[in-house]
Amino acid sequence: MMLTIYPNYYNNFAELSSYLEISAVEVGKHLYWTIGAYRIHGQVFIVIWLVMAILLSTSLMGTKNLSRIPKNFQNFMEFILEFLQDIAKNQIGEHEYRAWVPYIATIFLFILGSNWAGALIPWKLIKLPEGELAAPTNDINTTVALALLTSMAYFYAGLRKNGISYFSRYIQPTPILLPINILEDFTKPLSLSFRLFGNVLADELVVSVFTLLVPILIPLPVMILGLFASSIQALIFSTLSAAYIGEAIEGHGEH
Repeated sequence: MMLTIYPNYYNNFAELSSYLEISAVEVGKHLYWTIGAYRIHGQVFIVIWLVMAILLSTSLMGTKNLSRIPKNFQNFMEFILEFLQDIAKNQIGEHEYRAWVPYIATIFLFILGSNWAGALIPWKLIKLPEGELAAPTNDINTTVALALLTSMAYFYAGLRKNGISYFSRYIQPTPILLPINILEDFTKPLSLSFRLFGNVLADELVVSVFTLLVPILIPLPVMILGLFASSIQALIFSTLSAAYIGEAIEGHGEH
């Protein structure tokens, strides 16, 4: 039996392999930096620093020449501030929300910037020794850290407002619910972190698959949809964070 080799077959296979390499999403592979006895994910810090630089630069530009009658970029920045204030006000309450606007705004803008950085910038064109650059929220460690910050925030808010009596909420409305109420404080950060991580990772995987199948035009609408989904995820995370803080401040004993 004679085996016939077709050159076009190898050309098509090489082309498919190149698409596969471009569209691949590496999960669990990182560029590690060693600092003392610790190993950290270097590619996450690189993109985080870029996101923070963009946010700080935008803030400085928007507040450089303030005027009583806002116009142009200042008008846009004030619109963003009012939007974020409304999130905190609706969830925390009119009398307590002002102290928490900086935290809620920071969480929203950081997550939004991180998600958009992964959706807009072609990180795959930048080669690393190992791992790849992507949205910081594509790393479970980042989303868990953000969720734990929210947990510490609402514990602090509850203890500051209600004192040690804050912990009485664990036995309300009946002491039988003590295990469930304690478990709730563990499930809140878990749900926040895995929801954000799962949605960002799924979005990048979908774009990668479409890039593999139809690498020119089809991924563009999916990327636009990804930007919208990324914005929604930032809104959900910040809104839930504000809601948890508002619940801790209100206190179960006041119902």
